[in-house]
Amino acid sequence: MSANGPITRDHIEQRFRDIQSEVEGVESEARSYTTIAVAAVAVTLVVVAFALGSRRGRKRRTFVEIRRV
Repeated sequence: MSANGPITRDHIEQRFRDIQSEVEGVESEARSYTTIAVAAVAVTLVVVAFALGSRRGRKRRTFVEIRRV
């Protein structure tokens, strides 16, 4: 775009296309980071649930004693 010439519809459309392509690039990058973060949180929750469940299982374990008469 020239600094001295009038702004035309083509100039405006080109600038909007440029901005849109930048936004799409940032969006795809943010989406990949979000996917990684969600996966990390899910794995963490599964590990914590497993650890708490196994601890609770040890506390409430039934002890069966067998004696011969």
